[in-house]
Parts: sequence; structure tokens; C-alpha cells
Amino acid sequence: MSQIQPLDAQLLLRRCDPALLDFETTDELSDSADIVGQSRALDAVSFGIDIKQPGFNLFVLGEPGSGRHAAVRRLLEEKAAGEPAPSDWCYVNNFSNTNKPRLLCVPSGRGGQLKRDMQQFVAELSKAISAAFESEEYRVRIESIQEEFKEREEGALRALGQASGEQGIALLRTPHGFVFAPVKGEETLGPEEFEKLPDEEKARIGKLIEEYGERLHKLMHQFPQWRREMQVRVKEASRDTMSLAVGHLIEELKERYTDLLNVLSFLDEAMRDVIESSEELREQPKTDGDMSGVIVSGSISLARYQVNLLVDNGTARAAPVVFEDNPIYPNLVGRVDSIAHMGTLMTDFTMIKPGALQRANGGYLVLDAAKVLAQPYAWEGLKRALRSAQLRIESLGQVFGFASTLPLEPEAMPLNVKVVLVGERILYYLLKEYDPEFDELFKVGADFESDVARNESNTRSYGRFLGMLARHYGLRPFDRHAVARMIEHSARLAGDSEKLSASTRRLSDLMQEANHHAGKAGRTLVMREDVEAALAAQRHRAGRLSESLQEQILRDNLLISVAGGQVGQVNGLAVIDLGDFMFAHPVRITATARIGEGDVIDIERESELGGAIHSKGVMILTAFLASRYARSLPLSLTASLVFEQSYGPVEGDSASLAELCALLSALSSVPIRQSLAITGSVNQYGRVQPIGGVNEKIEGFFDICRARGLDGEQGVVIPQSNVKHLMLREDVVAACTEGKFRVFAVEDADQAIALLTGVPAGEPDAQGLVPEGSINYLVATQLADLSALRQTYAAAARKGGSKKGRE
Repeated sequence: MSQIQPLDAQLLLRRCDPALLDFETTDELSDSADIVGQSRALDAVSFGIDIKQPGFNLFVLGEPGSGRHAAVRRLLEEKAAGEPAPSDWCYVNNFSNTNKPRLLCVPSGRGGQLKRDMQQFVAELSKAISAAFESEEYRVRIESIQEEFKEREEGALRALGQASGEQGIALLRTPHGFVFAPVKGEETLGPEEFEKLPDEEKARIGKLIEEYGERLHKLMHQFPQWRREMQVRVKEASRDTMSLAVGHLIEELKERYTDLLNVLSFLDEAMRDVIESSEELREQPKTDGDMSGVIVSGSISLARYQVNLLVDNGTARAAPVVFEDNPIYPNLVGRVDSIAHMGTLMTDFTMIKPGALQRANGGYLVLDAAKVLAQPYAWEGLKRALRSAQLRIESLGQVFGFASTLPLEPEAMPLNVKVVLVGERILYYLLKEYDPEFDELFKVGADFESDVARNESNTRSYGRFLGMLARHYGLRPFDRHAVARMIEHSARLAGDSEKLSASTRRLSDLMQEANHHAGKAGRTLVMREDVEAALAAQRHRAGRLSESLQEQILRDNLLISVAGGQVGQVNGLAVIDLGDFMFAHPVRITATARIGEGDVIDIERESELGGAIHSKGVMILTAFLASRYARSLPLSLTASLVFEQSYGPVEGDSASLAELCALLSALSSVPIRQSLAITGSVNQYGRVQPIGGVNEKIEGFFDICRARGLDGEQGVVIPQSNVKHLMLREDVVAACTEGKFRVFAVEDADQAIALLTGVPAGEPDAQGLVPEGSINYLVATQLADLSALRQTYAAAARKGGSKKGRE
């Protein structure tokens, strides 16, 4: 087996050649609408926008900060620009049932006109009512009706009095009403005079009084009916007067809306209501503050003839694109406001307010999926609206039957909207799995890549994209060297020298910081050193924890050796991810071995600090040991593996190669060079597999070695399959170039243990024998000795047991 050589420094950092960029500064570039490497997602978004079939709403997947919102906004606005502005929507009073306001759909811009016209109508109506009912003509007509009734009443009483007078009975008006009394000549008879009359005369007069009393009684019963007839005639007169006074106002309005039958119908109903309510409208109600015409006292408010312009598209020139940042239930589906007056909640159609769905009707609505799902009942309300293709404005109390008062029930609005949900992949797949309606309503998924291929074409496009970001944020122009450094950092963010990160948020933040440093230096251009300064500042701001761990290592509170050799002890590498900052530090891994029954004890798992993936890695290396060294004899050892001075959870399998090497060292009694750290996972056949955070792991060990003094022997062993992921810091690359630090890449466990110990692993010959003195020879010999020793103990135990049985 040939000796493994350190990686060439050119493999440690794939630089971006500024010559690839076809500009000197970003000031030369025009804005590019292209999004680098997202053709699949953009095609899906375009398809979802174009198709008009129900249920083909969009769910845009991707990581936060990947530019999904900006891309979706651009495509939606481009599509909406070619579509006409939708209609205006108005709520008006339902004069036959005020609890169920009517919905009017009118062409764009006509809703505002109708609202202003009805406001003017109400203003003129009040004046017209006052003028009409105070006019001389109306007064004379009412007085004539009243005089006619009065004459009719008095005439009837006069005729009755004349008829009774001819019979010697007078009809007298008293404070207590009408009475009949006998007369003699011109004088009424007193009681004494009446008693002196003959009995026959008294009987005749009594009979007449009774007869005329009945006629008076019938007449008195007719008077209320005559009054009602008079009131009907007065009301008819009021209607006629109101019709003449208001009719021309309505007719003028109708002339403006001859093409809108629904508006004409509303105006006709308003006219009928004005005429029918003419008497009530004479007394204008009082309002309490800003109550939008809600009736507090009085008969009828003139606000009943107003128009509630719910959605006004009068100034729109294209279909709406609405981004709702706070999708609570009322903000999404609309609401009906109310006011408290004397302990009672009051409302009417003028207090209906639109939600995002109403404002986006006829266009596009963009929502954050996590925010919708986090708001009570918002998700259910959205699905109900999309499923029924109509929008009912209901309070949550109405929806769930909690309302104790009579609520408004506005007429449902027909819904034609394209909804775009933007969220993380986990939400998309959870909804597909657990919400059976999700697939029916959101049939198009647009998955934005987390990173894109780093080739010449994409590199140029990425440079132009960074130039667009600089202009978007109003930054100084970036020169091509600064852009090249940004592209290198993008590859670092992607964790792959052959990829570029799609996280535009982190890149734009870095560009703004670099612009700040250029300003402090008094430069008009952002240079490469400004980007380097911004990166260094970011690391410094987030570096408290990493520097604290390094201090603990350098003060020997955390035991890490970077020189010498030790049996069963190796430097592993652990990564800590703080969200916006990730770093690594070395950790000591030790192994011990003794006679046993083939168990490899993972102390992290036994102490419940090891995660499932870490435990899986230990099981795999155990299987590798048994497969390689114990095919024909029992695996007769008990081994222990542990992360020394680890006081928290341990997860991942990236230390399984280090654990295997520590165990092989313990079995072979060959010391491991402490100047090297190692990372990588291993499979059952000993092949080394790639791991994450390779750059941070190398840099973490490098920082400790540099602090203690680089001697040219220190380095890190990584999987060969991780070489393409290397995007190391400049100081690490410089040290490797000078031979002060080294990075090795291995493909299997044999290469790794040979590199760590300096002893060949030992390749089997044609007969399957390995060279004496090699690692594999020493391990196999030790395991054979342990197996023989275990068998000896077992035989002795059996012999002792049988002897005891004979006794």
C-alpha cells in the first residue's frame, strides 16, 4: 500500500477566477431578472400561474433566504400586468332584510363612482325631504285632508243633532263627551221639570234618547276608521310629495348606470324604500360619534342608502398581487366590525371590512404557509373558501356557533383567486401526508434548489445577480475581485466547491457589510479586502463560544494533544451549529479492549447521551470487526468507546472512523499520532464515507494547532469523497502551502489506520495472510489470543462443573 500524500493546496480552496466575469465593476451591468439555476422551480411557478383550472394553486418550497419570495413576486407581477383589473365589489343595504346585505359587482372604477353618487344622493335627500314637507303645496294638501275629515266628523254630528232636535232631543257636548237631553222650546228640561211630565211622555223621551244614543255610539265607532282613512290619505300625499321631490334624483342616477342592471335594481329598491319610509325619514336619527350611520335614536338613518365600497380597483391597471403578512382569520376572509352602545353591540352593512382574499379576488394572493398554519382557524377558512369558490364573511363566533346576538349575513362573494403558499419543505410534506384536502387544493409544487451547480455559465450569471443585489440595496459598485470573493464564499455556504448557495439573504447581508467597510475606508468601489473584512467581522461577532472552547483546550481544561502518540486514543472532530454560524473543535475519543463476548460498549449510548445515528455508527464498526477478524472464530472481546469530557448529546456517525481507529490501536497496542485529527463515517466493509462540516472541522483543529505552534506534522484526515467539498480559509490554505499543516484524504479504514499509526495496515496475499507486524496482523493475533483464552476459561469452567457434579 503506497503512502498517502497530503492534498495539494489547490484542492483545498477552489478559487473564482475574476477573468470569468465579463465586467470590471457591477456598475457596468444592467439588471437581470434571471434567477441562477432555478429553472425547474421557475417552470413550475409559471405553470401554476398560467393554468386556470380549480385546485391548481401553488406551494413554493425551499429554504428561508433562498430568494423564493422575490422570484414569485416578479413572476406574478409580470403575469398580472397582462391581465385586466378585476371588478369593484360593494355591499348595499338589503331593504327587505337588513341582516343580509346585498353584494354588487360593478366594473373597475364604477364602484367608487357609485359610492360618491349615493353619498351625494343622501346629502341632497335630506334637503329634499325638508323642502318637500315644508312646502306650501304639501301643507295645503295636508290641511285640506285634515279639514275634510274634520268637516265630515262635524257634519255627521250636526246631522245627528238636527234629527234628534226634531224629536225634542238635543245633542249636547260636555267635558265628558256627548249626551242627549229633552228640550222644551229653546231650553233643556231640568230633572224637576222632566219628572212633572206625564209618564207616557217620559217613556217616549227615554226611548228616543236610547235610540239616538245607539246612533251616536255607532258614529263614534266610525270616527277612528275615518281617521285611519285620513292617515292613509296623508301618507299617500307624503309619498306623492316624496316621489316628486326625490324621483328626479334617482332618475339622474339611473341614467348613469343604464348598463348595470344590478345597480338599477338597487336604485329602484332605494326609491321604493324612500317613498315607503317618507314619514319616518322626516325625523333624522342622531348618531353617536363616528358610527358610520348606525341608528342610536330616531326612526331611520339616511346611511341605509350609502354604498360600502368593499374592494376598490378604480386605480388598478392590472390584476392585483396581494402579499398578506399577518394572515389571521379576519385579515384573510374579512370581518364585520361592531360598536358598543349602552351595553349593546351594534353593526350594519357599512361596517363590513375586506380581507386579503377579497382584495386579491381576480388576481393572486401570496401567503407564508407557517404563518397561516399558526393562526387559529385561518387554514380552515382558506380551504373552505377555495373549496367552495365563494367567500362568506363570518365571525369565528358565527362559524362555531358561539354568537349570542343576531349577526349580519352578507351575501357570499364569488371567488376567483390564485393562492401561492410559500413555506419550507417539511410543511409541504406534512400537509401532503396528514391533510387529505391539501392535494385537492394545492396541486402544483415549486421546489427551489438550496444550491446550484458551479460552472462557468452559472458563475457569470451569479456575478450579474450579485450586481443586481448591489443596486437593489443601493450599495457601492463591487469590482470583479470582490464579486469573485463573494462567489467563493457562496460555495463555502453551500459546503461544496462545485456548488453555489441559493441563500441570497446571507449574501446580501455580507454585501451590505462589505459596503460599510468600503465606506469606512473612503473607497467608491467595494474591493476584495472589504469582503474579507466583513467575513472576519462576522466570525468575530459570532466567535465567543468557539473562542471559549479553544481557551479551555489551550489551558488543558479540555484534554487535547497535538503531538506524541497514544494507544487507543485519537483526536475526533465535533461540529456545533448555532444557526448563522457553525464551527468545530477537536474532541478526544478513547477505546479500551479486554476479553469478553464480542460486545462493543458505546458509553455515550449507555449514558443516554448518544443519538440514534451515532449508535448506528458504532454498530456498523462492530460488524466490520467481526466480519474482518472473526469469521472463523468467536469475537471474544469487550470493548468500550467514549467521547472524553463530553457532557452533552452526541449525534451523527462522522466519528465512526475515528472510533474504529482508536479500537484498532487498542487491540494492536500501536500508538496513534496525536498530531492528526480524523473525521469520517465507515461502512461494514471498511469504506470511508463523506460527512458534513468538513471545512469547519479542519479549521477547528488548525486553530488549536496554530495556537500551540505549527510544526509541519499536524493535519486532518478526511474522507476522499469530501475533497470536492473543501473551501478552506485563506490562512489554512497558506499554512498547507508552506508545509506547516496538512490535509489527508483516505478511502478506507486501512489507509486511515496506517496514516494515524505510521504502521502499514497489511494487505492479505493470495492465501489471505497479512504481513507480520502490520496492524491487521496484530489485531488478528490479539483477537485470536483472546478467543483462545476465552475457550480455555470456558473449558476449565466446564471441567470444574462436571467434577463438582460427580462429588
